[in-house]
Amino acid sequence: MEIRPACSLWKGRRLIRFSEKKIDRNAPCWCGSGKKYKNCHEAFDEKLRAYELEGAEVPDRSLIKTPAQVEGIRESAKINIAVLDEVGEKIHAGMTTQEIDDIVYNTTVKMGGIPADLHYEGYPKSVCTSINEQVCHGIPSDKVILKEGDIINVDCSTILNGFFSDSSRMYCIGEVSEEKKKLVRVTKECVEIGIKATKPWTFMGDMGNAVHQHALENGFTVVKEIGGHGCGLEFHEDPYVSYVSAPGTGMLMVPGLCFTIEPMVNAGTDEIYQDEGDGWGIYTQDGKPSAQWEVQVLVTEDGCEVITY
Repeated sequence: MEIRPACSLWKGRRLIRFSEKKIDRNAPCWCGSGKKYKNCHEAFDEKLRAYELEGAEVPDRSLIKTPAQVEGIRESAKINIAVLDEVGEKIHAGMTTQEIDDIVYNTTVKMGGIPADLHYEGYPKSVCTSINEQVCHGIPSDKVILKEGDIINVDCSTILNGFFSDSSRMYCIGEVSEEKKKLVRVTKECVEIGIKATKPWTFMGDMGNAVHQHALENGFTVVKEIGGHGCGLEFHEDPYVSYVSAPGTGMLMVPGLCFTIEPMVNAGTDEIYQDEGDGWGIYTQDGKPSAQWEVQVLVTEDGCEVITY
């Protein structure tokens, strides 16, 4: 099944080779720090080459965020977080998902940003609003009204001065069932476990496997076909981030790599299908609820920085 990317990314992997041209040791470092290469990223690059020679999938320099780029992403994230805070204050039973879209658009633009979802690959709205059994990519509508007992994922992405940020939150509308409460809680725990497992010089598969195991231990499943993605200079960058992965697989996580942690956790089967009508919405095959939290993280020297939450 081919799934079009909107707020999350699905695509085949490609091996990225670290085959950069050699830099003079006394030349300015490629990261823009102003330091000589030998005093900045030379040892880092040599370590990457060693991993590559051992057959590891490693990021090239285009995926390593410079300090200036990180600062731009952080500024974008301030809007992204503020938008979801605003949604959280106003969301309630009886409102339409179009009203949520209006909040996202108006707040983003007021703060100087651009909703990244709007017109992305033809997507018609500024945010994704996915309710109950809808896994992701729900299109806001004035005909879809939130009701007591619903759970909804609001997935918001922001552009500011060419820098991208991305996150989503779950909201419980009034009193929800115990099953839904547990699903929302465990999904958030999965993300927190993913954050703790994001460490430099380990593999994406280590993090993804930790996320997956926590979901399974709680009786849930994780969607295979859709995962996280690099983010910062573009909406969707490499690497693809799977949450049904094996330890020791996937891209090597290194300082400066920026990506999303966003497992989609289902109460029942992990099987999904795409709405043939609008061509975007993804639903659970068995009609049971699904939940997703999303954060954007930056790998650091000793762990990771959570850019959005």
